[in-house]
Amino acid sequence: MRSPAAIGTTAAVIAVTDATTAVARQVHELRAARGWSFEELAGRSGVSKGMLVQIEGARTNPSIGTLCRVADAFGVSIARLLEPAEEHSVRISASAAAPILWRGDRGGTARLLNGLGEPDLVELWEWRLEPGEAHASPDHPRGTREILHVLAGTAAVTVDGVDHHVRAGETIEFHADREHGYRAAGAEPVRLVMVVVTPSGEWDRRTRSRGPRPS
Repeated sequence: MRSPAAIGTTAAVIAVTDATTAVARQVHELRAARGWSFEELAGRSGVSKGMLVQIEGARTNPSIGTLCRVADAFGVSIARLLEPAEEHSVRISASAAAPILWRGDRGGTARLLNGLGEPDLVELWEWRLEPGEAHASPDHPRGTREILHVLAGTAAVTVDGVDHHVRAGETIEFHADREHGYRAAGAEPVRLVMVVVTPSGEWDRRTRSRGPRPS
């Protein structure tokens, strides 16, 4: 009989495999629907052609930064890239079942709890940062905003090089179309929920312009 730890490890491996397969399928379908070559998607997203080939072949588990760039190029949410083949009009999901898209070097995690694609792109995240952990995020497409609510600990949110200390029970909202990041500012772990809202439309990093998303 397997131990609970072994069962948990197996479940985590299955979840990663499912997410990798879903991303591969969605990226291929979205790229094909637009008639884009790998070179075109690479130019629009800033992700190398080689990495995109690996993603579509389900041969890699892309980082949160890579997923952001690919999703932005298509004008969809990261949650869309992780959608399974079947669709439901109502879906209830457990936090533990949400994909972990970032892991800190001390055990912190970021889970994408869910997301919406119409009319704007909305993502709901759960972050856990251990003391000393930090995550730096590149600028998102123009017009993107983030709302963070800290549940425990104190988070230092850096926007345009300025630190803002947000304590448990406090909420911060800011423009995220510029460099920003988060870190645990004290000796306690930080737990927070985050909402990311991005205007709809395909984002081309070469020209830093937004085009309409195909209907």
